[in-house]
Amino acid sequence: MLKILVCVSGGGTNLQAVIDGIAKGTIENAQIVRVISNNRNSYALTRAKTAGIDALCISPKEYSDREQFHESFLTAVEEAAPDLIVLAGFLVVLPQKLIEVYRNRIINIHPSLIPSFCGTGFYGLKVHEKALERGVRVTGATVHFVDEGTDTGPIILQKAVAVEADDTPESLQQRVMEEAEWQILPQAIQLIAGGRVKVNDGKVRID
Repeated sequence: MLKILVCVSGGGTNLQAVIDGIAKGTIENAQIVRVISNNRNSYALTRAKTAGIDALCISPKEYSDREQFHESFLTAVEEAAPDLIVLAGFLVVLPQKLIEVYRNRIINIHPSLIPSFCGTGFYGLKVHEKALERGVRVTGATVHFVDEGTDTGPIILQKAVAVEADDTPESLQQRVMEEAEWQILPQAIQLIAGGRVKVNDGKVRID
């Protein structure tokens, strides 16, 4: 059984997609053991509690310095003893130690086709605003492993979404979630739970 810990800052729609995938059986041999948010007002915490999942808030704002926050965060992760950490819209820089200990066991969902519109400062609506400003015809979402960079880890899955002429950042964001994010995040978890994902020389191979 793949034990999953999900980290999320906002509403938790991607968390819900994973919860639903497990409930429907499209994600097999996996369970979410804990949800951590840095935001006490995150609706993701409500989603988790509704599903009977252990959920807690660990906010940097409640600690005197970043080191203390990192210690508490690492303790909460270690208590859950996850096999996989899923970042589902988590707007906090991870502690270096966490990345080292969980190398190739942390995945992130990003709302663009990496390497386009990614990296520092590209999150939420900003990604879709920049895509529309650039006038791209196709955008999408990417699931990738997390490394020391920002959106630079090995790519697991990507799915394209067409940009419509009348799109706004909000409409494009919604369609990318519906047509890409909510599909490929559960798919990636299912592949990992099935032992089908391998990383060699910085690239993912799916058996």
